[in-house]
Amino acid sequence: MTAQIIDGKAFAAKVRAEVAQHVAQMKAAHGITPGLAVVLVGEDPASQVYVRSKGKQTVEVGMNSFEHKLDAATSEADLLALIAQLNADPAVHGILVQLPLPGHLNEDLVINAIAPEKDVDGFHISNVGLLATGQKAMVPCTPLGCLMMLRDHHGSLSGLNAVVIGRSNIVGKPMAQLLLRDSCTVTVAHSRTKDIADVVRGADIVVAAVGRAEMVPGDWIKPGATVIDVGINRIERDGKPVLVGDCDFDSCAAVAGAITPVPGGVGPMTIACLLANTLTACARANGLDEPQGLTA
Repeated sequence: MTAQIIDGKAFAAKVRAEVAQHVAQMKAAHGITPGLAVVLVGEDPASQVYVRSKGKQTVEVGMNSFEHKLDAATSEADLLALIAQLNADPAVHGILVQLPLPGHLNEDLVINAIAPEKDVDGFHISNVGLLATGQKAMVPCTPLGCLMMLRDHHGSLSGLNAVVIGRSNIVGKPMAQLLLRDSCTVTVAHSRTKDIADVVRGADIVVAAVGRAEMVPGDWIKPGATVIDVGINRIERDGKPVLVGDCDFDSCAAVAGAITPVPGGVGPMTIACLLANTLTACARANGLDEPQGLTA
């Protein structure tokens, strides 16, 4: 068996095109333009690249992009004051504070200062609670992207056995909640799970989000299962730096029915879903219908 490759780049392009269409309709019918504010504290090179990409894609879909770049020594009080200003700005529908923050800033405090309805990262404690209790929430972008790809591949997920490897607040836990909402039977596996190979072998869907390079070999995968590899790990191979996932791609692809590659799988979906969340936040703020197919 050779797995079907789930092309995250192509899927993300489709999502962005749908977002752009909804934005154009919102402008034409209601005179409203969704706005995304991104706050970057410090000069982390990876964060700078990511923020530039977010800003570029925000403008490309017709949204307003507001970038706030602050010095690494910015005080917590000044950062919280900026967030309060953005919370009160009706032109801003989504607020994202790029993580990680410099060590002197309390990430939990900063995230929870964002108005929950503008928290397009889905990290605010209110959104975490709403998602866990099956209510309308802003959903973290990476799990939302995984869910979209799974729904596209399978149609209904009802009754499927899913194993999520990893229990982070950013991916593992919200991914499990989303799969439960779609009526999967969900197991969350992690570093303390006994006989993890046997646990994973029972899964129709495997979501690997543990942050360990090529941890999951092909002989853990049930023949025909769908593998969503969230991991992005930099390793050296033959003296050259390469990006690999949490799954050993070649051996898993030989067994799975479908698999996301790394790079080019889940990664591109994260920013696409950030734009989708901003659109959803704008629709909710203005009492408009939410875009179908772009929410959980």
